[in-house]
Amino acid sequence: MPCDHDGSFEPTIIKKRQKRLSVDDETVISRLGPPAVHFLTSAAQAPFEAPQGAHVRMLGMSGRALSFGVVAEAYERFRPEYPVELFDMVMAYAGHPVRTALEIGAGTGKATRLFARRGVMVTATDPDGAMLAELRKHVPRGVRTVRAAFEDLRPGERYGLVYAAAALHWTNPRGRWSHVAALLEPGGVFASCGGPCQLADPAVEEAVRAARAPFLKSDEIPSPDGTPPDQEMQWPGTELRQSEWFTDVQQSVIERRVPMSARDYVGHLSTVSAYLVLPTAERAQVFSQIMQVLPDRVEMTADITVHLARRRHDA
Repeated sequence: MPCDHDGSFEPTIIKKRQKRLSVDDETVISRLGPPAVHFLTSAAQAPFEAPQGAHVRMLGMSGRALSFGVVAEAYERFRPEYPVELFDMVMAYAGHPVRTALEIGAGTGKATRLFARRGVMVTATDPDGAMLAELRKHVPRGVRTVRAAFEDLRPGERYGLVYAAAALHWTNPRGRWSHVAALLEPGGVFASCGGPCQLADPAVEEAVRAARAPFLKSDEIPSPDGTPPDQEMQWPGTELRQSEWFTDVQQSVIERRVPMSARDYVGHLSTVSAYLVLPTAERAQVFSQIMQVLPDRVEMTADITVHLARRRHDA
């Protein structure tokens, strides 16, 4: 099951007449517990529209990119944390202490706190006010927040680090790298991390796929630039290598396994946009069907692919 990483992907939804939840569906959902029931009901009923007051043009930010705010609390609870190895990897690559950083698409601050709690002055940006409101509950007071899409950030202050955690795919590819470069100090570091989350047990993964199939044909997420999954260098490293603004492009993988209850796994799915865009009743039904095929506990393979690059001094 992927953790979103391609904004251009549109899930194929099986069109059908919406049905009321059956007694069995309601029974299964009720077993998820109060927090899960809350997000399945409140999030399912909320319309996915750009937040009031948001810039209408928000280049590159699709409706899916702005769909997370209605499940901000669930996103914070059910998405896995980033390990300290990620911070260490970025700092080792930088080769010197990084004092300032700009985060693209900070969400609820999963990556924000990783850097801010270790002495980096982070400016966290996100176009969704609800996500930033949740972020402020969990990050140090020194974190500055800016409600804006990446494309709406104006060059001015430059940072030692610009990074995106499972968010870069939501940005507009046109002018992406020149804009990142304009936000970086010469020699500054760009970092992007993310990757799919899949059930570690192939049999359970297949059972979930079959349970999902009547509602969502596929939730596979292709590479934004069409890079085959078996190619050694993956996106965005492929684009960074071609950019005139960056050099010393590196790709690494941090292996991660995340054990959780079946209830929390369905909670995780509730924060994946491919499910968020399903019609209300179908979303609840697919979660019910998936819950019925899960064992009490599952394990997710959630490896983090990290791309690092350095802004050229002469560009």
